[in-house]
Amino acid sequence: MRAKEFITESSLSKVHDSLEIAALSLPSTFIIPDLKNSDFYDLYRFGVAIAAVRGESGDDNIHTSPTPKFKAESSWGEHQIVSSFEPKIGQVIDSALKKINKSGKKAVSTKDSTEFGDTYKNSPMKPFKGYKR
Repeated sequence: MRAKEFITESSLSKVHDSLEIAALSLPSTFIIPDLKNSDFYDLYRFGVAIAAVRGESGDDNIHTSPTPKFKAESSWGEHQIVSSFEPKIGQVIDSALKKINKSGKKAVSTKDSTEFGDTYKNSPMKPFKGYKR
C-alpha cells in the first residue's frame, strides 16, 4: 500500500479562520469593538443591560412587580471589594496592597454586621419547651 493512498494534505488556501466559519454558520453574530474581552466589569454590565432591555420590553415579562431602573454602572463600580469578619482585615489589605505597590482603601460599610432598624430580629417560631413527663 502506498502512503499517498491514505495520507491527505491540505493547502493553506483551504484553511479558514474562525470569523469565516462564524459568518456562514452562526446566525445574527456581531462584533462589538468598544467592548473588550479583557474588561470583565464592562462585560458583566453589558450582560445585565441585555437582561434589562429584555425585561423592559415586556416580551418575556411574566412578573408583576415593577422592573428596577437600569444604571450604566453599579453602586460599587468596577472596584475590588473585600468583605470579612476578621477584625484585622484592614491591616491585611494594606499589607497586600503594599506588596503590589498599590495603596488606598475606602470603608463603605459599618465595622460590624448590623440590620436595618425595621428588620424583625426575633424568630417567628415559639421555643420548644419539651414534652410533659
